[in-house]
Amino acid sequence: MGSHRQTIRRRDSMTLLNTAATIGHNQPPVDPVDEALANVQDLYDEAKNFADGEPIDSEAMHDTVTALRDAIHEAGKVADALRVEAKKPLDDQIDAIQTRFNPFIQPKKGKVDKAKASLGELLAAWRKRVADEKAAIAAAAKAEADRKAAEAQAAIRASAGNPAAREEAEALLDEAKQAEKQAKRDDKAATSGLGLRTVWRAELLDMEKALDWGFGRAPEQFMAIVQTMAEGVVRSGMRSVPGFKVWEERVV
Repeated sequence: MGSHRQTIRRRDSMTLLNTAATIGHNQPPVDPVDEALANVQDLYDEAKNFADGEPIDSEAMHDTVTALRDAIHEAGKVADALRVEAKKPLDDQIDAIQTRFNPFIQPKKGKVDKAKASLGELLAAWRKRVADEKAAIAAAAKAEADRKAAEAQAAIRASAGNPAAREEAEALLDEAKQAEKQAKRDDKAATSGLGLRTVWRAELLDMEKALDWGFGRAPEQFMAIVQTMAEGVVRSGMRSVPGFKVWEERVV
């Protein structure tokens, strides 16, 4: 590697970095994309020769490395511009398709979802009313079944030694069992086949407990969010962040 760097020192840095092929008049045209990507590859290979762990040891070498870094940066910009140009026809086609379909089927904003949401509110209100009515019927049936069961049990206890009273008590018990079956049917009708679904939601009530829970459940994910927040305020000018060390660092 040392001999390679000695050779580099003797070259003109701009000659080193000018890796684009010279196209003669009698040569076939070169694909600009192939040329741009080949240029990036050449400069990348040259960069690997320098980024080998050995430090810069002279001003001339510093200038050469600076020029190489600038050159590969510019080569990347050229390649990216060609990428944007190459995919523009596809982007235009996609934009046209999206523009045509979005007013109708865009999630939450299109006519389909807007109409479904509006109609869903009407349906939910009606179905809740029906559900409440059925729930009231089921509750009344359950109360009546409980009342008859209690009455039958009391009659059974009071009929001891009285066959006629026992028969009446057993009839009451059969009636109570029928009432219980009807109450179960009413309860099933009140809780199924309504077109409603149950959803569970969470509302923040105690922030301190919630933060403790969040950190305990996923500490790495939690700290990644806090780290992103800290980096954001430091970039915006804050120089003191609770729980963080903030320092200045020079980078290229």
